[in-house]
Amino acid sequence: MSSRVRLEDRECPLSTTVQHVGEWWTLLILHDAFDGYTRFDQFQQSLGISTSMLTARLKTLVADGLLERRPYRTHPVRHEYVLTERGHSLRPVIVALAAWGNRHLAPQERSMVLVDAETGREAEPVVVDARTGKSLDDSDAYVFTAGPAAGEAMRQRYAELERQRRSQATT
Repeated sequence: MSSRVRLEDRECPLSTTVQHVGEWWTLLILHDAFDGYTRFDQFQQSLGISTSMLTARLKTLVADGLLERRPYRTHPVRHEYVLTERGHSLRPVIVALAAWGNRHLAPQERSMVLVDAETGREAEPVVVDARTGKSLDDSDAYVFTAGPAAGEAMRQRYAELERQRRSQATT
């Protein structure tokens, strides 16, 4: 995939993450992998994706360390694509994206829902702070700031945003 990271965002984790998983087909392939699909023909049948596009997306997912390509047959050689630990770690992101989409649909319009495997009850995914259990939806309670590896531009950006927050809080 060609780089879409803007020069000023090259150190931003959101920009670099989108570079890996921000392409539409990539997210759908990962979703199928979470459902247990591993073989080229399974992905192709499920998604209706062209052979060349699927080949390119799988190659990128392997290169990015999200899938591992493993032979499952030797004559003729056939490969499967298995989620790596890094790939598995994206599941909460995919779940959150699907939940966001469902939140904006009427219940009868939802074609896919997340359920508890034991009870069958629909789950309501939320992203929370692991330390406090508080939802991260509150943009006043949780804000981004420059991290230890931030360059000068990133530090200036977040210093300015902090000044703006403080100024708004006093008015």
